[in-house]
Amino acid sequence: MDSREIEQLVEKYWNCETLLEEEKQLRDFFRGNMPENLKETAELFRYFEQQQNVAIGQSSFDAEVKKKIAASVPKAKSVSLFNMARIAAGVVVLVAAGYFVREEVRKAYPDEPKDTFSDPRMALEETKKALMMISNSFNKAHKEASKIEMFNEAEQQIQGKRIDEKKTNI
Repeated sequence: MDSREIEQLVEKYWNCETLLEEEKQLRDFFRGNMPENLKETAELFRYFEQQQNVAIGQSSFDAEVKKKIAASVPKAKSVSLFNMARIAAGVVVLVAAGYFVREEVRKAYPDEPKDTFSDPRMALEETKKALMMISNSFNKAHKEASKIEMFNEAEQQIQGKRIDEKKTNI
């Protein structure tokens, strides 16, 4: 084979268009002497041939793969039976405390408020009475507040005169 044919085969090889027979021709050619411009390609073909002869031991290969898998898989935290028992005990304590607090509240307030009127009209009348009583109390408070307001106005007038007197004296 001349160098021109080899260069064409190498070009086909790099374009992934060679047949198996053509690749065998290339390997055979690169085992011998070759031109300077193809020395790098020859080194690549020699490397491929060396790697084909390297045998991987089955046991070492398996061990290596298992080691890489174990390193990449995150380990989950295991929850021991003791920790589960502690959590369960905490939940039981909380439920029991809630129950006893509820019972104590029931004992402290045995008569919970109930509907005091069975007739809705009577309830409405009683509500009106209570609201009228509150309204009267607010009205009285408003009258008393107006008296305080009157005192405040008087105080401001007196202070205003005093302030005016101080301004004129200055």
